[in-house]
Amino acid sequence: MQRSLIIVVLVLFGALSAAAVWNHGYWGIVSPFLRTYGGGQVLADVVIALSLVLTWMKRDAKRTGRRYWPWLVLTVTTGSFGPLFYLLTRKAGPDHR
Repeated sequence: MQRSLIIVVLVLFGALSAAAVWNHGYWGIVSPFLRTYGGGQVLADVVIALSLVLTWMKRDAKRTGRRYWPWLVLTVTTGSFGPLFYLLTRKAGPDHR
């Protein structure tokens, strides 16, 4: 994936996240997902998707000699920011698939 696209996504997602935290607080972002089955389904979907990404990141980090645990912590605490920063800092090369 091109670094410029990752940067654009990070900037836009960061701005949206900052606005959400500013207007609702961190708990205000999470709490609506705990009120209804629909919200719970969306939360479960995000957890499943990020778990799949974490599985890929663990394998990729091991294969490329990177530490995994910082990306795990970042993903668990900040959601998609973890994988986005992982991709941004990942070295491009012929061995990366």
